[in-house]
Amino acid sequence: MSGIDLEFHSKHPTSAKLAEESGMLFPDGVTHDTRYVSPFPLFMKEGLGPYKWDVDGNRYIDYVSGHGSLILGHSHPDIVAAVAEQVSKGTHLGANTELEIRWAKSIKNLMPSIERIRFHSSGTEATMMAMRLARAYTGKDKIIKFQDHFHGWNDYASAGSDRGTGGIPSTTLESMIVLPDGDIDLVEDCLSKDKNIAAVIVEPSGAHMGSLPLHPDFLHDLREVTRKYNVVFIMDEVVTGFRLSKGGAQIRYGIDPDLTTMAKILAGGLPGGAVGGHVDIMDMIAHRGVSSWDDTYRVSHPGTFNANPLAAVAGATCLEILSKDDINLRADQAATKLKDGFNQIFGKMEVPGVAYGVSSLVQIAFGLECDAGEIWRIPRNEVGGGAKPGAKQGFKKAMLNAGVDTMGGSGLIVSGFHSDDDVSATITAFEEALIALRNENLV
Repeated sequence: MSGIDLEFHSKHPTSAKLAEESGMLFPDGVTHDTRYVSPFPLFMKEGLGPYKWDVDGNRYIDYVSGHGSLILGHSHPDIVAAVAEQVSKGTHLGANTELEIRWAKSIKNLMPSIERIRFHSSGTEATMMAMRLARAYTGKDKIIKFQDHFHGWNDYASAGSDRGTGGIPSTTLESMIVLPDGDIDLVEDCLSKDKNIAAVIVEPSGAHMGSLPLHPDFLHDLREVTRKYNVVFIMDEVVTGFRLSKGGAQIRYGIDPDLTTMAKILAGGLPGGAVGGHVDIMDMIAHRGVSSWDDTYRVSHPGTFNANPLAAVAGATCLEILSKDDINLRADQAATKLKDGFNQIFGKMEVPGVAYGVSSLVQIAFGLECDAGEIWRIPRNEVGGGAKPGAKQGFKKAMLNAGVDTMGGSGLIVSGFHSDDDVSATITAFEEALIALRNENLV
């Protein structure tokens, strides 16, 4: 057993015991793919601000941030108070509430491109609905997406993914056109030749929360070419919404998408998603009182927990806080300090690697040496291809041993409540982790 694993076992005996039980209940012992860690996942107990604690009492500076949903950190007092008050009034009223109006207005206030909204329970549902709306609106079948761009785990979104596609019909995957990102000429060539394309969907940060980043010019080019060919342009802002700026990537880069998908920060740490966009597309959901439309062509949209009052009040409270405060700026500044610190450590230790990323999303590529600001120029297969086998898992565990929880072993999602002391401690932990990895010949 390696030194990293020995320390991991010694610090987490209760998690090890719980993992034995969870392994008898859940495949891989987890309920989310990215929570899988070998030899066992950790079990967390509580969180407050930028910190969380596991069942063994270990404290972590948390950069998983609820898979990106907690830009206000854990258990923000305003959200806790709002949700607690609503719990006493009802968790599911099975009807419209004033809260969903408040929630929708808080979104429209930050994203002017959105004229109408429909709520869901997750980002996966949101992207599925956006594609369905685009197909219904245009009367066309195919969707262009980009290789490795993550749009949830619905069948259509899974095309062109580096995750497994078991159980998905080939006919479903064939309705998706998967292209490498960054080449607008290739997109236009495809649009000019195939007249059955309903939409283009893109992750504006680049694939996997920006681990394969895009230059913003490509987003502008996509907006122009989709307009030229009368194709719906979907910006998947599940990750970037309310993070890259108060109004997401579309405000940061000045782009007017036809449809926007949202989740994560949208619901203030509770389950919630949404699709919003131009009224003519969104009203494909609306009844017209004509059976030939309502019973055949209308886009149906049920969903037991749509605009659940708990998610609605948490989301509205979160977005109202963001609208009034410099949370996004503080998160971006902390992320910049982390990237600078990590890159200094890479250089000092003469370990090949680079820390990069847009806004408050921090990515680490082991085995790659380049300027952090130019990584979008690097061929996609080279960005993550230089890491030695086991480096990411080793890094994840080494950082946990040092009291820091990262996203998937190569990313950090920064909140607006990570302090300078947290950043300094994280940089120190990073150096300790690299030393441990080097001792085991993983970097």
